[in-house]
Amino acid sequence: MPVPATDNQPEYTRLFLILGVAVALMHIWFNVLTVLSSLWQNSLHFAGFALIAALVYPLRQDAGFRWRLLDMALGLLAAGSAIYLIAMEDAIYARGVSLAPAEWAAGIILILCALEFTRRVAGWFIPVLIIIALSYVGWWGQHISGVFKFAGLSLETILFRSIYGDDALFGTIASISSTYVFMFILFGAFLLRSGAGEFVIDLARAVAGEWSAGPGWWR
Repeated sequence: MPVPATDNQPEYTRLFLILGVAVALMHIWFNVLTVLSSLWQNSLHFAGFALIAALVYPLRQDAGFRWRLLDMALGLLAAGSAIYLIAMEDAIYARGVSLAPAEWAAGIILILCALEFTRRVAGWFIPVLIIIALSYVGWWGQHISGVFKFAGLSLETILFRSIYGDDALFGTIASISSTYVFMFILFGAFLLRSGAGEFVIDLARAVAGEWSAGPGWWR
């Protein structure tokens, strides 16, 4: 498992803190204070964590300033591509689900960055599975026989479906992550850092600390 850069390079801790607070406030904003479409919400969610992944999991550990700039440029490129593609959604549908060259470039950059940041955070296993799945529907699925034979999709269709739709990068799973999962983790972090969690435990011990109980206590 890769080691976070903030564990051994404390000079980046403040920048990571600022970025983390900004991402947390952004999630509070679109989960509590306003209503955004799921695509916009999920693209902002991805953009924030792409920047965090670029900062916390650099390409080279203990790298110099130039490598850091490269990592941050990659994070900004991923975030910008995600936001650009969602902003162009209406134009893509108006053209009959046809991608312009700029959208091709942004989509390819987005997928490659998602694979790279996943590799940095979780290792090679998940990116390899993604590559196998994408290559199956686009290339080698039509060359096998039996129940797993698949006629194949065009590259444009694969790229479009990888970004838009319920099962895409900004689909249902991303919606769960940007709402329930993130807010639950944020609330848990607040309880931990504020001491409220310890207060609840101490209160329970003070009220019922001398009693022995279990699932069948009331029976």
